[in-house]
Amino acid sequence: MSKLFTPIVSGSLSMPNRVVIAPMCQYSAEEGRMTDWHMIHLGQLALSGAGLLTVEATAVSPEGRITHADVGLWDDATEAAMVPVMQAIRRWSDIPVAIQLAHAGRKASTDKPWLGGAQIPPGLPNGWQTVGPSALPFASGENAPEALDKAGMHRIRDAFAEAARRSLRLDFDAIQIHAAHGYLLHEFLSPLSNRREDGWGGSLANRMRFPLEVFETVKAVVPGNYPVSVRVSGTDWVEGGWDVAQTIAFAQELQARGCAAIHVSSGGLDPRQQIPVAPGYQVPLARAVKAAVDMPVVAVGLITDFDHAESIVATGDADMVALARGILYDPRWPWHAAAHLGAQVPAAPQYLRCQPRMHRELFRQA
Repeated sequence: MSKLFTPIVSGSLSMPNRVVIAPMCQYSAEEGRMTDWHMIHLGQLALSGAGLLTVEATAVSPEGRITHADVGLWDDATEAAMVPVMQAIRRWSDIPVAIQLAHAGRKASTDKPWLGGAQIPPGLPNGWQTVGPSALPFASGENAPEALDKAGMHRIRDAFAEAARRSLRLDFDAIQIHAAHGYLLHEFLSPLSNRREDGWGGSLANRMRFPLEVFETVKAVVPGNYPVSVRVSGTDWVEGGWDVAQTIAFAQELQARGCAAIHVSSGGLDPRQQIPVAPGYQVPLARAVKAAVDMPVVAVGLITDFDHAESIVATGDADMVALARGILYDPRWPWHAAAHLGAQVPAAPQYLRCQPRMHRELFRQA
């Protein structure tokens, strides 16, 4: 029996298999509001047969967007725009759906990736003043963020909580907090971006303090068994930066506070990063975290081969495997993996007739 296609439970969330669709920004929102593109994009992924669909990084405040075209969840208008998208998914698919709540910190106020992705300084169209733990820009020559004071940190913490309340109203099955890829919470964690000299900087305990406060605040507004997970960068890939030992310490603190799962990615904080890109290059990070915690661990990063994905879960390197760009390229990846591994996958009744003759047991009706 394929381990990749066995069920897994995390809190109140039950998933039919271990294939997770990772959050992927689409840069197609209008003033933070989802558009028809999100209906098309998320709708097709909801029919993929994966065990969990995660909505892209969703900003908890306007200045927390990566670009002006990012999705947000900070007011009634942004919440209302998600309603038809979620209703359509719920009508036609039983896939569990999570949302990733995020704040881009000093990496906010940039252009869309296909337009170059450069920072847009405040005062120019689609640009604004960024914030961070310290007044250090992401890259040399960029406009520096304003260092957050205590009141600013409290506003952002409370914005995460309010977005979590809205997520519950929208009927999301889980919430993921984004603490990876060089965005605000990761900026607090890494000594490369956090040079504060108060209680939120310096020691590892101090650098973890604000991300843990955000997690605790979100947990406080959701039901006790409701799953709240965290995405982390296992390393900055820069000497003297955030590394896997600190990631393990952070994961253990999260677990003690009721974290439902931890999704281990890497990088994104510093342009000097030297990433050894290869299939499964981040799996060792997930393996190290899994050895130190009991909560489910998600591995991600150039996992495209079916047998490779199966081996990651079967050997215990991770409990789940996440796909991002790979499932954009092949939105039926879970179907094809299940066929290859002799497993079953849920499929909409409208698609049952497409089942290949050589895989007569592939589909089960969703």
